[in-house]
Amino acid sequence: MTRFLFAAALAAGLAAPATALAGTCAGVTHADSITNAEGKTLVLNGMGQRIAYGVFKVYVGGLYVTSKSSSGSTIINADAPKRIVMQFVRDVPKDKMQETFAENFAKNPASANLKQEIGWLYSVLSDVKTGDKVALDYRPGVGTTVSMNGKDKTTIPGTDFMKAVFAIYLGSNPAYTPLRDGMLGNASCD
Repeated sequence: MTRFLFAAALAAGLAAPATALAGTCAGVTHADSITNAEGKTLVLNGMGQRIAYGVFKVYVGGLYVTSKSSSGSTIINADAPKRIVMQFVRDVPKDKMQETFAENFAKNPASANLKQEIGWLYSVLSDVKTGDKVALDYRPGVGTTVSMNGKDKTTIPGTDFMKAVFAIYLGSNPAYTPLRDGMLGNASCD
């Protein structure tokens, strides 16, 4: 009788319609896949959380790509659609956002040639509140669109800017190594 019930439950589970799963990290959920502005499906590569000063949880980041990879350099260098979504778990003022980006662009020598593009990014940054979502969405031939809570703020053209900004999160000298490792699927979130 027990075998029959197990087999029936297994069959019922296999016959059930597939449901969209989601990734969860530190209480924040990101969809397992998204569709970008061009209709391309991107899958959740991984998630991680950004912690500042060793104690303050700042945001949970999710990385979306066309094909999963555990290599930051492969993702950075691919001229393919990709998106980083940061859902903030604390308020962050605009000046702190700019300061953090500036510190991390300074780690990447190629960023020195992108002063205008970095200036465009700074011009659209604003105070972030708990629950806000900021996205960096790269589309080949278009550029990197910065959005907040689903509203596009600007699109910065070029692969050089995309590589510089994605290197902050996924490069060999990232802003926060556990965040990078989580987004690359190489570490658990918590």
